[in-house]
Amino acid sequence: MKQALHLRLGQHLTMTPQLQQAIKLLQLSALELQTEVQEALDSNMMLEVAEDGHDDESNPSQAAEERNKSTGEDESLIMQQEAIPSELPVDSGWDDIYEPVTTASSSNREYDVREFDIPDSAGGESLQDHLIWQMEMTHFSDTDRIIAETIIDAINEDGYFAASLEEIQQALTSDELEIDIEEVEAVLHRIQHFDPPGIAARNLQENLLIQLKQLPFDVDRLEHTVELVQDHFDLLANRDFAQLMRRMKITEEELKEIVQLIQTLQPRPGSQITNSKPEYIVPDVIVKKIKNRWVVELNPDAAPKLRVNNHYASLIKQVHNDADNTYMKNQLQEARWFIKSLQSRNETLLKVSRCIVERQQGFLEHGEEAMKALVLHDVAEEVEMHESTISRVTTKKYMYTPRGIFELKYFFSSHVTTASGGECSATAIRALIKKLIAAEKPNKPLSDSKLASILEDQGINVARRTVAKYREAMGIPPSNERKRLT
Repeated sequence: MKQALHLRLGQHLTMTPQLQQAIKLLQLSALELQTEVQEALDSNMMLEVAEDGHDDESNPSQAAEERNKSTGEDESLIMQQEAIPSELPVDSGWDDIYEPVTTASSSNREYDVREFDIPDSAGGESLQDHLIWQMEMTHFSDTDRIIAETIIDAINEDGYFAASLEEIQQALTSDELEIDIEEVEAVLHRIQHFDPPGIAARNLQENLLIQLKQLPFDVDRLEHTVELVQDHFDLLANRDFAQLMRRMKITEEELKEIVQLIQTLQPRPGSQITNSKPEYIVPDVIVKKIKNRWVVELNPDAAPKLRVNNHYASLIKQVHNDADNTYMKNQLQEARWFIKSLQSRNETLLKVSRCIVERQQGFLEHGEEAMKALVLHDVAEEVEMHESTISRVTTKKYMYTPRGIFELKYFFSSHVTTASGGECSATAIRALIKKLIAAEKPNKPLSDSKLASILEDQGINVARRTVAKYREAMGIPPSNERKRLT
């Protein structure tokens, strides 16, 4: 094989650390950005928070004049070494070069936070902790305590006993300990009297019975309700109200009162106790109507304003030690890049948000039914950016509007062709389906086929299976489960 030299010309994107930083800040949510900014302030002495009305970076000409006064020729040398462009090329296809950021951890951090076992002080107690606490307050023998702990471990997050009595018996029986299945069942019944009501039930029917038996005796229709759940639960599940009235020899009004009492019970008792941490949302963009015109602006609380500390920057000329001088110059340059990256993020976010608001003014004026079909490509074309950039800008970014707080991705949806040849947003179709179901007759709910037929009469061509998909996405049960007494 003959060896030879070849000269090739080509272009490729060099992912510099500064560009990586700009892309990283672009992807962060408001809360993650605040953490990142605080870490930058803690690690870089040249950065400081700009006080209200004293943001020297908001006026470029004034900021440049102040920087020249404070840093002189030394800063000019820094800028010659690595000039900061007026616009950072964050609109790049970086998937093959840069791994997307999913946390707000600093890029120069030398440890992995997952290695540390940080206590979750912000979360509440778990369901198992709540039950164990009650078990310790209850008198149990040593054997019953072991059984109780095993049963509590077998309770799922919904509050149901997910194992069988036989499995608990087999798991605990040994040469030293012999346990009868009746003893396991007795302990289970004691746990079923714990809080929350209905805990440790083996199925929905037992859960409802436990809750009913814990109600005061003077509750209206309590006796009939217990009879219905205990003896006619299948008819209730199938919404066979006519057969229920015949079997129990009650009127429709009495059955309605019984059903209303059942609806006050908790089908998932374990959901009342959770140790999940609350998720806080800070809107990145604020939209409001001023003089019949929709105005889009960044949330000042979510968009931190930083500036270079002129005092420390001016010390560069006074430091004669080469190592210290180089360190301070690097800190100054990093501070300039970080501020520029923040500005680039804010400008990109504002540009995309204004485009979305312009396209979705109908939603802001009239609600979900006026939502227009919108995809990433539409916004990417208008703001002259790549679709991947639009996707990252709209992820975990929230917009405050008079109709509530929405993630930017909420305003994007596929479209369905109308009879007139136009397009209807999937979000608008879901809103129409929800509206039709809310107005249906309780004893004669609309089927998916009927909903599709009504939408077709309104000029929206949508298949029955599409209606079913949208209905399920909104958490609305099918027609046979929505049937109720008038």
